[in-house]
Amino acid sequence: MSSEDTSTEEPTQEEVTIWAPEPTGTDEIMTLTVDKWIEGVEFSSTEEVPIPETLVDQVIGQETGSVVIKKAAEQRRHMLMIGDPGTGKSMLAKSMTELLPKDVLEDVLIYPNEDDENAPRVRCVPASRGDRIVKLQREAIRQQRERSQKMLLIAFAAIGFLLVIATLQTGDIITLLFGGFLLMFGYMFIRGRLGASDESRIPKLLVKHEMNELPPFIDATATLSGSLLGDVRHDPFQSGGMETPAHDRVEPGAIHRAHKGVLYIDEVNLLRLEEQQALLTAMQERAFPISGRSERSSGALTKTEPVPCDFILIAAGNLDAIQGMHPALRSRIRGYGYEVYVNSEMPDTSRNRRRLIRFIAQEVTRDMGTNREIPHFDKSAVGIILREAQRRAGRRGKLSLRLRELGGLIRIAGDLASEDGSQLTTAAHVLGARNIAKPLEQQVADRMIERRRDYSLLVNSGERVGRVNGLAVLGANSGLSDFSGIMLPVEALVTPSQGGGGKIHATGGLSDLAKESVTNVSAVIKKLTGKDISDYDIHIQFVDTHGVDGDSASITIATAVISALEEIPIRQDLAMTGSLSVRGEVLPIGGVTAKIEAAAAAGVKTVVIPRANMQDVLLDDKYVEIVEVIPVDSLDEVMEHALIKHDHKAGLVERLGNVIDRLTPEVSKNSPSA
Repeated sequence: MSSEDTSTEEPTQEEVTIWAPEPTGTDEIMTLTVDKWIEGVEFSSTEEVPIPETLVDQVIGQETGSVVIKKAAEQRRHMLMIGDPGTGKSMLAKSMTELLPKDVLEDVLIYPNEDDENAPRVRCVPASRGDRIVKLQREAIRQQRERSQKMLLIAFAAIGFLLVIATLQTGDIITLLFGGFLLMFGYMFIRGRLGASDESRIPKLLVKHEMNELPPFIDATATLSGSLLGDVRHDPFQSGGMETPAHDRVEPGAIHRAHKGVLYIDEVNLLRLEEQQALLTAMQERAFPISGRSERSSGALTKTEPVPCDFILIAAGNLDAIQGMHPALRSRIRGYGYEVYVNSEMPDTSRNRRRLIRFIAQEVTRDMGTNREIPHFDKSAVGIILREAQRRAGRRGKLSLRLRELGGLIRIAGDLASEDGSQLTTAAHVLGARNIAKPLEQQVADRMIERRRDYSLLVNSGERVGRVNGLAVLGANSGLSDFSGIMLPVEALVTPSQGGGGKIHATGGLSDLAKESVTNVSAVIKKLTGKDISDYDIHIQFVDTHGVDGDSASITIATAVISALEEIPIRQDLAMTGSLSVRGEVLPIGGVTAKIEAAAAAGVKTVVIPRANMQDVLLDDKYVEIVEVIPVDSLDEVMEHALIKHDHKAGLVERLGNVIDRLTPEVSKNSPSA
C-alpha cells in the first residue's frame, strides 16, 4: 500500500488515545499560557488531528454522560439530561443509536378493517419486509384488476354485440345509440369502482426501515401534538365514492417513528401536561393508538389499534425544565433510567486542551463534501479558539463546554478563510469572526457606549460627589456564555428628610433583586458610618439604564451614598463592581472579565473588583496594558481607592476599617485553622 493510501485511512483507537489521553486522575491545571503550550504540540493544522470513529467518543468533557449513555443503551433505559444550552446533550443522545443493536428494527404496516373502517389494524414485520409486502400486494391487485377488466370488457362487448343484432332485426337506430351510451357509461363506472375498491385494500407502510441501518434517532423537540403522537388526516371527499380509506389517512407520530430507537425531546417542559401524560402512557405500554387530533376533522372518528412505540426517551432541558415536567413522567425516568447533569465547563488541562483542538477538527470535518465546507485551522487560529474557551468559562483554570457557541465562531472564521481563498484558517480570520459574531447584547452595549459618547454622558476623568462608574453585564439570562459588559453610572443625592422617617428612592428600571440590594446597602451604611440615615431621603439613580438586575452594584451604590453623605468626591477614572455583605465584606460576582473590558473600552483606567474574582480575570490582550485591576476584600478598601484625598477621607476609611475588622476578625496565621 502506498503512502498516499495510508494517509486517507481512518485513525486507529490508539492514535486517537495518544493524541488526547483518557483521564488518569492526576491531570494538573495548566500554568502555561495557551501561546506557549501550543508551541510544544506537534501539529501544523487540525487536518493532522485524529478523530474517533464513534460519535460517543467525539463528545468532549462529558465523561459521566458518556458512561451513562453506554449503560442506558445496553440496558435500554430512559434518560433525563439537564444543563446549559450547547453543551452536547443532543450529540450524546444521538450517539446512543450507534450503541443499540441493529437487528431488531421493525416495519409497521396498517391495514383496513373490514369490520370497522374507523379502526384500522396494525401489523409489525422485520425491517425492509414492509415495503416488499406493499409492492407484492400492489402487484397482485394490479394483475387481478387486469383480469377483471378483461372479463368486464368481454362481458360488455358481448352485450354490445347482442345490442347490435337486436338493432339490425328491429331497425331502431335510436335504441342502438341510447343503448350504446348506457353501455359505455356502465363500463366506465364499474371499471372505476373495481379499481377504487382494489386500491383501498392495499396496506399503508407506516414506519419503514432498511435491513442494516442504525436504529432511528428522532428529534421531537418543539413538535405539536399530532407530530408527536400521530394523527389522522382530514378527508375533504367523504362520499360519492371518492373518499380516502381511513387507514390511508393515518400518519405516524415521532413516538412511532422512534420504535426500537431513540426519541429525543429538548426543553421537555414545553410539552403540555396532557402530551406528557400521553408520552408516559406510550413509554409504559410500548404501544400507542393513533387517532385524529382535531375535533372538527373527519379523522376524529378514526382510532387505530395500538401502534408499537418501544423507544428510549432522552429528555433534556435547562435546570428550570424540571419544574415544568409532569411528576409521573420524571418519576418514570428516575425509576427506570438515569438523570445526568451535564458539565458546562471542564478543567484547563493539557488533555482537555487537546480535546478542544480535536473538537475544532471535528467541526471542520463535519461539513466536508458540502457547500458549507471550510478550511482546516492552523496553530495560530487554534490558539485563539482555546483562549476564547478560557475566556467564556469565566473562571481561571477552566475551559468552556458551550461548544455550540464555539462551533459558531469556528464556522464564521472558516467562512472568512474560504472567502479569502486561504488554504488554512488563520488567527486573523478568527479575530475577524469575533467581531462579526458579537451577540446582540454586545451590539447593544456598543451602541449605548457610542450614544453616551455622542451626548457626553460618559465620564472617565475628574472627580464628582455622589457619582460612581458601576459595571454590569447584558445577556446574563440569555443562555449565552459570552457576556457583554456595560458601564453603569450610579448617582446618589442625600437631602434632609421631610417629616422624618427617611426614604430611599431608586430609579432606573431595577428588578426586585436590585431593589433589595439597595435596601440592604442602606442598612450597611447605617451600621458602618454610624449615621442615622432616617434623617435623610436618599435618591439613587442608575443613569441611562433599564432592566438592572442582580446585586453586583452593591459596592457602587454604597460608595455613591457614602460620598454624598460625607461630601467626599469620587475618582471618575475608576469603575467598580462587587456585591456587599451586611458585614461590609466585598463578595464575588459574575461576568467580571466582560465588565473590566467594558470599563477599558469606555476609557476608565482603574477597576475595583472583589479579590475572589481575580482568578476569573482573563482579559483580551488589547486591554491588558490600558487598565489597572485592583482587588479588594472590604468596603474600607473600596473607599481607599475610590475617594480622592480629602480632610475627612482618612477618618472615614479608618472608621470603616475598624468596624469591619470587628465584625469579621482576621484569622491569625498561627491558629490551627489557618
